[in-house]
Amino acid sequence: MSAGHNRIITIANQKGGVGKTTTAINLATALAAIGERVLIIDLDPQGNASTGLGIGRRDRKLSSYDLLLGESSVVEAALETAVPNLYIVPSTMDLLGVEMEIAQQSDRVFKLRRALTEASAGAFSYILLDCPPSFNLLTMNAMAAAHSILVPLQCEFFALEGLSQLLETVEQVRRSVNPALDIQGIVLTMFDARNNLSQQVVNDVRTHLGDKVYHTLIPRNVRVSEAPSYGKPAILYDLKCAGSQAYLQLASEVIQRERRRLAA
Repeated sequence: MSAGHNRIITIANQKGGVGKTTTAINLATALAAIGERVLIIDLDPQGNASTGLGIGRRDRKLSSYDLLLGESSVVEAALETAVPNLYIVPSTMDLLGVEMEIAQQSDRVFKLRRALTEASAGAFSYILLDCPPSFNLLTMNAMAAAHSILVPLQCEFFALEGLSQLLETVEQVRRSVNPALDIQGIVLTMFDARNNLSQQVVNDVRTHLGDKVYHTLIPRNVRVSEAPSYGKPAILYDLKCAGSQAYLQLASEVIQRERRRLAA
């Protein structure tokens, strides 16, 4: 599907505030820390992944917008971050207009896939696509380009409801544009051990989805939510905090799943 032997993982949930960008940044950092070459593509016009990795607006000469319009290659647009082995194609507000610009084109859902099939994209072993919190043409491009989807799910009352919508969307994408798309896993975020509801949600999601749910629970953690304002992943900001440790654990689960998949 894509050049090289990389794995392209879309991090998506059409609901905002579930820890999507935090998961993208910290999972990417954890993968980079164990020696993988990782690229994040920031597909959210708000650009939180770019800001959270310390990329100032002035430094975003080329962005995911240029990638989607075919005006830049992955390697031209990718910037180094403060994390060794971790690169990012940043986002700018231009992305808000991208739907209008490509809506009439017949290949509009394959723009990102095309950009990621260039040889240069093969330089990365993992490419994580951080999606906007809605189901639009940007998310559709991400799902059409990816091998798998990772879903951050907040431990809250309506979690399962939102999830079933998302799983339906994945089914539609499979049927229409990307039959190879699978679910890499569902990660439960903002878990609060003192809260009975949190535990209830974990049990419900595991009952419904079994193996698809990672063992790792990402706790609610002040240090993790502080980190982006310092332009750093939590793992760099405070390695020892519970949130950082959880993301390191999640990275090893992701890699184990990839190994099992390759062996199958």
